[in-house]
Amino acid sequence: MRPENRRGTHSVPISDIRASAYEVPTDAPESDGTFAWRSTTLVVVELTAGGEHGLGYTYADACTVDLVQRVLGEVLRGHDAMDIPARMDALMRRMRNIGWRGAGAMALSAVDVALWDLKARLLGLPLMRLLGAARTRVPVYGSGGFTSYSLEQLQAQLGGWVAQGFSRVKMKVGSQPEEDPERVAAARRAIGPHAALFVDGNGAYSVAQALLLAERFVEQGVSWFEEPVSSDDLEGLHRIRAKVPAGLAVAAGEYGDSALYFRRMLSAGAVDVLQADATRCLGISGFLQADALCQAFQVPLSAHCAPALHAQVGCASRRLVHLEYFHDHARLEELLFDGSPRVEHGELVPDGTRPGLGLELKRADAERYAVMRP
Repeated sequence: MRPENRRGTHSVPISDIRASAYEVPTDAPESDGTFAWRSTTLVVVELTAGGEHGLGYTYADACTVDLVQRVLGEVLRGHDAMDIPARMDALMRRMRNIGWRGAGAMALSAVDVALWDLKARLLGLPLMRLLGAARTRVPVYGSGGFTSYSLEQLQAQLGGWVAQGFSRVKMKVGSQPEEDPERVAAARRAIGPHAALFVDGNGAYSVAQALLLAERFVEQGVSWFEEPVSSDDLEGLHRIRAKVPAGLAVAAGEYGDSALYFRRMLSAGAVDVLQADATRCLGISGFLQADALCQAFQVPLSAHCAPALHAQVGCASRRLVHLEYFHDHARLEELLFDGSPRVEHGELVPDGTRPGLGLELKRADAERYAVMRP
């Protein structure tokens, strides 16, 4: 059926909204410069309209389920699924007195993704075709290298990605700054001289520490320093960016929750590369706004985590340079979703024959991890 015949000029009212949460244990203890964890929680949002369903998700606490179903659901039911800006404006108004940042932004992000997935399915199009594709595949970098890993685990994971064809890998730093130069040197030995090596501090350092360690990291060919200080410290990021050795890019933005957040970061000259995460920055809509801002400021964009979710919008983003193939999320998405995009020669390739995001929840497999259901 041709796409225009599936909808015509008629409204397609949303008939149902459901949310559920699944907590999946990690395959080993994990930590970064400021946090440690043993499980990852996925919150899934499903919308129904016109005989189709749309799927969105975020990585958030299970309490987000109640927010989606009880608060956001009442604003969505009975309204046209095709008019996404109108739906998101109404949801933002509903969240005004509750507070839309934090868990609220994650809930809104999952709903926005589900709306885009639903619209694409109603039109019978892959999401990247609906948005307008700039490419058909997205470069990725392998991301893990947790500070809880032994040197042997670190080398095996990063070296394994390079052996699979990844040309970029990232490791965590910051838990024990005095050990970071040795760990970075071990990573370089494992991946060889040609693969790009990224480090992520998760805001663990002071400005002085970051500048001192930047010199040591560059000796090992590190080309990306992510969140050397907190993303909230725009002045600190700017100072670091101005003083690090040439060739070392400062990146941040993964906690951004709106276009205003990204505009402030870019206006402050805080980053060489902006990161955006559609599971936090108000979904596909917010990610496209981040891309537009990067276009205006002539700054590269990198997608943070959730590779299966970002593959299609990444293909539609003009300023995107790569996507984070985060170990936890890649493992979980392969476990819980049918249709996860495949990795070929260090690039993520979405299935262009499936409508929407191309994902379906493996309900039977997911059930064992369920912590909250509709």
